[in-house]
Amino acid sequence: MCKKRSCVSVLAIVFTFILGFQAPVLAGNPLLDQGSSLIKSLNENDSSSSGSASSGSLTNSEIISGLKEALKTGAGTVISQLGAENGFNSDSSIHIPLPSYLSKVQTLMDKVGMGFYAEELELKLNRAAEAAAPKARALFVNAISQMSFDDAKSILNGADDAATRYFKEKTSDDLTEAFTPVVKDTLEEIGAVKSYDRMMEKYKSMPLVPDIKGNLTDYAVEKALNGIFYYLAQEEKAIRENPAKQTTALLKKLFN
Repeated sequence: MCKKRSCVSVLAIVFTFILGFQAPVLAGNPLLDQGSSLIKSLNENDSSSSGSASSGSLTNSEIISGLKEALKTGAGTVISQLGAENGFNSDSSIHIPLPSYLSKVQTLMDKVGMGFYAEELELKLNRAAEAAAPKARALFVNAISQMSFDDAKSILNGADDAATRYFKEKTSDDLTEAFTPVVKDTLEEIGAVKSYDRMMEKYKSMPLVPDIKGNLTDYAVEKALNGIFYYLAQEEKAIRENPAKQTTALLKKLFN
């Protein structure tokens, strides 16, 4: 079935064609002039309609600007949340437990009434992650500034966590490098290393316990990054779906 405007156009042409042959074919034939005017009018209306439809579409610069704006907003929200006191420690979704290689140590310490050593160490692991989180902000901003139009288009048309995946690909190595000294220094400053040493000293004083080896810094860095990317994905999904999160006209246009 043809669209209404297309059908009218065809009928106008047929109408003009038939009447043109019924009347003398002379310059200034009024019927031909009328048909010609009708066709011209329809074409102009089509052009006008097409122009107004395209004017509502997004330009390349709007896609880039809008997506960068959304990512900066989302990343800023996440970093502020996780970089605050108890951003990790009080959040069951990303709270950092003791590493699995210390689970046996924790169990034995609990049995002899010294579980507070493990609890103290666990708290300090979370505090180290909270201290490191703000370091991610500059790295995310840098990754956003380097985003190409193809990157932006792929993210815009991708899954709910497409931007988070982009961040993982572009920033994971740099984040690990930036986080490691911060976490290491923080673990020492807040006494986590001493807590670990005290706990292991008590543990090794027990008979027939296996030797335990691990790297607290690497573990805390890994868990801190997991927490950041977890909430980036949540925030990205919310910005895509929740109009309340689309705080500017450009964001509303981009995601609707």
